[in-house]
Amino acid sequence: MVLQSLKNCLWLSCVLRTPKACFWSTASGALIIQSVSNDVYQNLAVEDWIHDHMDLEKQQVLFLWRNSPAVVIGRHQNPWQECNLRLLRQKNIKLARRRSGGGTVYHDLGNINLTFFTTRKKYERMENLKLIVKALKALRPHLDVHVTDRYDILLDRQYKISGTAAKLGRTSAYHHCTLLCNADKFVLSSVLKSPYEGLQSNATPSVPALVKNLFEEDSSLTSEMLLDAVAKEYAVQHQIDHHITLINPADETLLPGISNKTEELQTWEWVYGKTPKFSVSTCLNMAYKDSVLDVKVNMDIKHGRIEVCNIDLPEQWLPPALCSELVKSLTGSKFCPNETTTLVTTLLRVCPQDNEFHSRWNLLCENMIKLM
Repeated sequence: MVLQSLKNCLWLSCVLRTPKACFWSTASGALIIQSVSNDVYQNLAVEDWIHDHMDLEKQQVLFLWRNSPAVVIGRHQNPWQECNLRLLRQKNIKLARRRSGGGTVYHDLGNINLTFFTTRKKYERMENLKLIVKALKALRPHLDVHVTDRYDILLDRQYKISGTAAKLGRTSAYHHCTLLCNADKFVLSSVLKSPYEGLQSNATPSVPALVKNLFEEDSSLTSEMLLDAVAKEYAVQHQIDHHITLINPADETLLPGISNKTEELQTWEWVYGKTPKFSVSTCLNMAYKDSVLDVKVNMDIKHGRIEVCNIDLPEQWLPPALCSELVKSLTGSKFCPNETTTLVTTLLRVCPQDNEFHSRWNLLCENMIKLM
């Protein structure tokens, strides 16, 4: 840990000593950069910045980055459909929505991310993946790795070690992919399993696959070796020096406006509010004392907010007026456990001062919150 921290300090020092103008105005036709940050929002913001600001006609870019634990969903995906949000909150794992399409991936420091920037005309994801395979074979010739027609990289003909996504702009484009080195597969499989029932959505679904870490195949490998091997192959193919420039994604002098991009990617409106419209239709089986009560719930959610809400439960179980107030309060609110908890706490003040009703109310609200 101390050694790694020292490395990061040296990298950052090196970057900060590099004249900013020289960094982006290098005469070379290609550039290899690596982030010194492990923050998913900062690294995704760097992708946006390069796509929006760099002249990719003059200079192609390979961006290398790694994240602390995070789940990253595609631009057109539904987080409730793709992952276990309750578990993410419990484990303090970040959720991010990227600007490219594709499926959901789990990131941690055992996962390498690579982004290839080109003009739209030069965009070729298959060639990028072949470059990675060539780098892996050069490093360890015995590895059985190949690219599929779905733009995945498979290990031993069955285990997925790399998935692909892309963003195609009017003139610029980028293709990014993962490389599983030594990720926590138990956490990966746990957080990418949605527990939510009765959810109907037209959002882009992820395609489950068997995965395996490269380190399981060869324990002598390290993430640094793999990053260097890919960078070396990229340098050979673009006829440039094998040199990685380290950047700090929080450096506004190097990346003007980067802070705003980073902040936007963290907002509720982006992460959850960009979810395509979906509905929840389910039956809550609520155990109360010696009986089980079935409560039917139907909701339509648009832009992450509850647009329509219906709760069907026996009138004698809770006062109809109280249930109506709950429905009224939920309509227009965020489909979010924190906001719903605040709402139901406020409504509890108008609940009849009856312990029986309070118990029933709390049970209903707890089950409603679990839907989110």
